[in-house]
Amino acid sequence: MATPRLSPELCARLNLRAASEGGGGGYEIVIPERANIAADSVGLHAKGQRADRPAVIFEDADGAVSRLSYGALDERAARLAGRLAEFGVKKGDPVALHLGQRPETAIAHIACYKLGAIAATISTHYGPDTVRHILRDSGARVLVTEDAHWAPLRALAGECPDLVHRLVVGRAGAGETPFSAALDGPPLAAAETRHDDPALLIYTSGSTGLPKGIVHGHRILHGYKTSLGLFFNLELDEPDLVFWTSSDWAWVGGLIDVVYPAWLFGHPVVASQHRFEAEWALGFMARHGVTHSLMTPTALKRLAQVEAPSRRWPDLALRTVFTGGEALPGETLAWLENILGIVCNEGYGMSEVNHMIGNCKALRPIKPGSMGWELPGHVARLVDENGVESADGEVGEIVTFDRAATLFLGYWRRPDLDAEMRLGKWIRTRDLAVRDGDGYFWYRGRNDDLIKSAGFRIGPAEIEGALQSHPAVAESAVIASPDAERGQIVKAFVRLAAGVVGDEALVKALQDHARARLAGHKTPRRIEFVEDFPLTSSGKVARAELRKREAAR
Repeated sequence: MATPRLSPELCARLNLRAASEGGGGGYEIVIPERANIAADSVGLHAKGQRADRPAVIFEDADGAVSRLSYGALDERAARLAGRLAEFGVKKGDPVALHLGQRPETAIAHIACYKLGAIAATISTHYGPDTVRHILRDSGARVLVTEDAHWAPLRALAGECPDLVHRLVVGRAGAGETPFSAALDGPPLAAAETRHDDPALLIYTSGSTGLPKGIVHGHRILHGYKTSLGLFFNLELDEPDLVFWTSSDWAWVGGLIDVVYPAWLFGHPVVASQHRFEAEWALGFMARHGVTHSLMTPTALKRLAQVEAPSRRWPDLALRTVFTGGEALPGETLAWLENILGIVCNEGYGMSEVNHMIGNCKALRPIKPGSMGWELPGHVARLVDENGVESADGEVGEIVTFDRAATLFLGYWRRPDLDAEMRLGKWIRTRDLAVRDGDGYFWYRGRNDDLIKSAGFRIGPAEIEGALQSHPAVAESAVIASPDAERGQIVKAFVRLAAGVVGDEALVKALQDHARARLAGHKTPRRIEFVEDFPLTSSGKVARAELRKREAAR
């Protein structure tokens, strides 16, 4: 099935034009020569009648709610940019941002973009070793942080020779500057930047080894406009939308997939630092009138365990959810559509190059369990280890072209890693999938998640999907377990639904359930029941940790 033909009006809304070269369904994404994230988002709404619209609505730990308008956000960011310049930060310099979801985080980001500096995000979920690594690796002279997260890490300042200035939200320590005091100076005029000037430095979650810095340019706002318009079901330019995400704003999912598009279209983003819990999340969204959200499949699977949400939260206004990062089970999609009554569009990509594949229910039906289809303006292909394209129905690695509009600028201070992403003319993802005859992609796992058992190559995703279709299963993760005879065997870790007791009879029942839906060699030979799963700091199941534990046994 070919990419749907789009009207000229829809192409304009999605930032598309007819492609000058092949690929992308006949379309290409428009990237202007000059771009600046601050000017192209908050700056569009900071003057005139729209200046008083809320840009950030923050609910603190005590339930108190504050609002930061577009005009105030822009003005305070200009003042902070002036103070950063006084600290010696120049165009192209990194500024480390170690903050959660809160108004000061928004101010710090916009200040960096106005200055032409690079916002280097540090997740507040990171431990001291990773924070130390990022501060050293980035070479940031200035850290913007909050006392609640910085207090146990203050000793790190003496271990980071480049770090000179620390701006602290809350109680500032010796030699530190209160964040509020940094907003007292004169505003700085915004710098002019090109689309390929660096703007954002995001460190990967580091499931293996220390995180790597990924650099994106100011073009990212324009590069993502097409896919985010599709994932949010062609609704971004409607009035009265409210956005929230359970994802950390230090990550692509939280920042670029929610905060940026909301600001691009002048909508409020609701913020909270509350730890995700399904019932809390539903109540929070109802309380703030959230209409659009990004949540990980893990978070959505936990929502789907809540009974009668519409009866318990009748004011819930949620309409559309975007998800990605791992496969979404068909059963969870059915619950979201039939019980919660919303649209859930899945998108695929990675921090380095994003959104080549996905769903937009407004344009094409969703096949439950699939990743979606090649999006207009993007190129997604499947290839073997030699870069030769795979036929429909064959497992291949997902790749894209090196002119992708969402492609990063490179790894921070690691040009050697850039070469590892290339396979001839392709940019590699190391994710495996199958494409069906209708052009829909079906995830089969990571290259390093691949299970090689008795000559078979097995991806974990479809096994997890089969297990999760059983009513006793709340969540599952499948890995390779070492085996003397077969090299590796399929092992499943299963978190059971509330009230279900795991025993040998249930193990057999789950194996029979999987065997009825999969080829025999894909049936888990071992099943272990667990109370919970280790997660990466971006909210995905940490299969690498499960493999490590299994190997240690």
